Formats: sequence, C-alpha cells, structure tokens
Amino acid sequence: MDDEIVLIGNTVVSEFSGLTDLGEMLIVLLRLLLAVLLGGVLGLEREQRGKAAGVRTHMLVCMGAALFILIPQQAGISDVEMSRVIQGVITGIGFLCAGTIINRSDEQSASGLTTAAGIWFTAAIGIAVGLGREQTAVLCTLLAWIVLYVVPKFSRLIGSKERK
Repeated sequence: MDDEIVLIGNTVVSEFSGLTDLGEMLIVLLRLLLAVLLGGVLGLEREQRGKAAGVRTHMLVCMGAALFILIPQQAGISDVEMSRVIQGVITGIGFLCAGTIINRSDEQSASGLTTAAGIWFTAAIGIAVGLGREQTAVLCTLLAWIVLYVVPKFSRLIGSKERK
C-alpha cells in the first residue's frame, strides 16, 4: 500500500514539474495576471456601454492569447513555429470577432464592429504579454482605452457643435 501511495505522489509531482524553478513560475504567473488586468481594463469600458463582450470576455481573450504564447515558449519551439502559433491565435480570434458582428439586412448596417475590433486588439495585447513585451502591452492598452473611452466624448462634443 505504501508503494502505491508513493507511486501516486511521484506521478502527481512529475505531472506538475513543467515549471522547474520559482523564477519561471513567477514569470508565467505575472504575465497571466497582467493579461487578465489589461484585458479587464478594456472589457470594463465595453461593459459600461452595455455590450455583450464585457470584462470577463476580454479578460479571457487576453489571458488565453498570452497562454497560447507561453506554452510553446516553455516547450522551446523555434521562432518559425512561434509565428505559426501567433497566426493560429489571430485566426481563431477572427472567428470569435465575426460572431460579435450582427448584420442588419433591413437597415443595411452592421453593429458590433467596435466590440469585434476590441476583442481582436485585446488578443494582440495578450500575445504581447505572452511574448514578454509588457511595456508595449501596457502602452497599447492605454491607447485602446483612449480610443474607446475618450474619443467618443470628443466625437459627441464636435457633433453637438456642428448641429448648432
């Protein structure tokens, strides 16, 4: 019985031994937490506007994109293979974004384009975080927040002045 418990214990330990040192584990944790935070910032703006893709969606998209980058990095894949991973993430996110766009044939208009673009951009931020480009990811999040939150205020202000 003791041999079986030791075997089970060793098996569990070996399955979770991918992160061999504390430094590597800390990098993964920090990158995933940053992805959640940055995705949440963009998702919060969308949720405040009553859009279906809000905080949780953006957090998951950003963290998922970062994870899709972190796993191959840990496996030690080449730059060429990493390029393929990034292409796959972008393609997959494209399908998710397409689902947020609603074509209204009766009005000959589409809605959900900004939300789709935001999800797409959130995935790009997640990729940047996964690649260890945290400064770029933070800067892009700030710029995206300005586009989503500040620009509409100026647009309304300019629009109201033109109507007078």
